Amino acid sequence: MSLASKLDKLHARARANRWLGYFAVFCRVALAAGFLPAGMVKIMGERFTGLPVEHPMGHYLEALHLTGYYYTLIGIVQVSAAILLLIPRTATLGAVIYFPIILNICILSLALRFEGSLITSPLMVLANLYLLCWDYHKLKYILPFHHRQANAALLVSTVRDNSFPLKFFAGVGATIVIVVLLITLGYSITPRIRLSDCKEQCKGSNKCKACEDFCACIHVHGQPLDSCLAAYNAAAEEPIATP
Repeated sequence: MSLASKLDKLHARARANRWLGYFAVFCRVALAAGFLPAGMVKIMGERFTGLPVEHPMGHYLEALHLTGYYYTLIGIVQVSAAILLLIPRTATLGAVIYFPIILNICILSLALRFEGSLITSPLMVLANLYLLCWDYHKLKYILPFHHRQANAALLVSTVRDNSFPLKFFAGVGATIVIVVLLITLGYSITPRIRLSDCKEQCKGSNKCKACEDFCACIHVHGQPLDSCLAAYNAAAEEPIATP
């Protein structure tokens, strides 16, 4: 049996499961809820967040806000993708449009260590990937493989599967926990949103002075994240004060 045939059967089996269908609907609604308010803010020409321009993400969003109709266009695309996701007939198109936008947001959040979307954006990428896999029987015809006609792509079962896919949802829960842990523990220091929040992570650190200098470098002096991180990483460790 070819790989394509195995994928077809696996996909048809998944599509026959009622709970996996409910999860697809949940992902569509959740993703749409994430883009609708964000897109409307851009369409109305308002700045997306109140982050100061000294913050790396605030500096980026300020520059983006000043791009004029390009900023508005991003909002229109976001709202369009969200609306398409909410309509069953256009949900596949919505997922396709949504994916490059949320992937860009995810990479941006990781690159700038922005805690506002540091956890949510990777989870949104995974939810979007689930929707793309859910509609594999449609999308596979744009991939470089040879398949049968589109009308015969989805093998429809006459028996409805009502069993709860416990292993699948356990995997979803485990994935969420792993993503949260990797992101939470993966960075020794982050800019945080406010100066006071940034300094909170300096308590008990073996680089307390370097940590405070890093926070000032970001929030007071508005220096690039890379240069502030380089100074922090180059600083010598300090003895931790004991009470």
